[in-house]
Amino acid sequence: MDGTKVPSKPVVYIGSQELAKISSLLPSNQRRSVIVHSLINSLGLMSNSTGESKRRLRVVTPQRATRKDLAVYHTEDYLDMVLTPLENTTPSISADADFGLEDDCPLFAGLSEYVELVAGATLTAARALQQDLTDISICWDGGRHHARKSQASGFCYVADCILAILALKKPLQAPLPGGAPRSQSHQRPRVMYLDLDLHFSDAVSEAFYSPRASVTSQILTLSIHHSSPGFYPASELGKVSDAESDDFDPFTLSIPLLQGASAVTYANIWPIVERIKDVFKPSYTIVQCGTDALAGDPCATFNWSLGNVDGSMGWCIRQIMQWPGKKLLLGGGGYNSPNTARAWAYLTSIALDDPLDLSMEIPDHVGFPLYAPSFTLDVPAGNMIDQNYEDYLTKIHANFEGVITALENKFNY
Repeated sequence: MDGTKVPSKPVVYIGSQELAKISSLLPSNQRRSVIVHSLINSLGLMSNSTGESKRRLRVVTPQRATRKDLAVYHTEDYLDMVLTPLENTTPSISADADFGLEDDCPLFAGLSEYVELVAGATLTAARALQQDLTDISICWDGGRHHARKSQASGFCYVADCILAILALKKPLQAPLPGGAPRSQSHQRPRVMYLDLDLHFSDAVSEAFYSPRASVTSQILTLSIHHSSPGFYPASELGKVSDAESDDFDPFTLSIPLLQGASAVTYANIWPIVERIKDVFKPSYTIVQCGTDALAGDPCATFNWSLGNVDGSMGWCIRQIMQWPGKKLLLGGGGYNSPNTARAWAYLTSIALDDPLDLSMEIPDHVGFPLYAPSFTLDVPAGNMIDQNYEDYLTKIHANFEGVITALENKFNY
């Protein structure tokens, strides 16, 4: 041994002009993908030169998902609907409603390509982890956590999060490149799905919810979100997890937060997340990084900040980067496009182990005027009052003492 440091594997970043163009057709987030990828490129993250302690970013073009890939979860009749080009469909109000293709999820030109490309992008990122090309994959165009088996919902048309979980849980029998044997964790991988979006990960949580299962699950979902009467999505699973409940599943967990949640609140609950991770010991951690909980989002519900303080979004991702196992970072909600671009650019730099300076000025790129009035990278907290007072947070901690005990018991029986 000569003491030379072995370079870290590159971070795999899923992107292409076609993906950005098609993703930017999404009615709820028009042009967002183009703005995100353009900012990340203009900041030099896609062509970063590496020092001894820094990682490279490897841009990988996504492979389109095949119908077979999509049918691993979605029903055939739903795929018939969303994969048929709009110009070839016969309008039917009842059929559209049956599949959720109305209101917040209207049919749009390019939908069939969107479904194939977004699902394919997330699966390409997952396969890069499975094939040991990297230990960190990023797909900012993924993270569609409301789409169900046969229904679009909440701006989500394809269940790429669920498809990624199902892909990563499969044991891989083939040897790694070079003939090296696979570790035991690859024989029966454990997948932890952590959702940081403002909205509850209803479709993902429901897909793997099994309250009466006696065996230890390979999949654990944990959603940190807002929940209140009338707030989307309405789901019993979105309430704070309670081990005393008859329908409790220790592998389907929720931490609902009240209005105004700030970095202080996230720092308060983060030890719960760490304890769950320590008990579950994931081989893969999928993080849905929706940005609609950040201050300045039109949802105007939380007051989360991007960085520089404990409990900020960037701080949470830095903690996750220290966890054992491989990580998949996905996008999600976020309806202030420049702030979403700021956030995902900063999180990309954290994944590269070279965090950007949040005081830096935004370089000229597509969408530059949208960054007014600050034109800096940071997304600071606003003036909203954090209503997650001590009594509420104490209740969450008390509930999760029982939850974590129940989870430990699943591994000790």
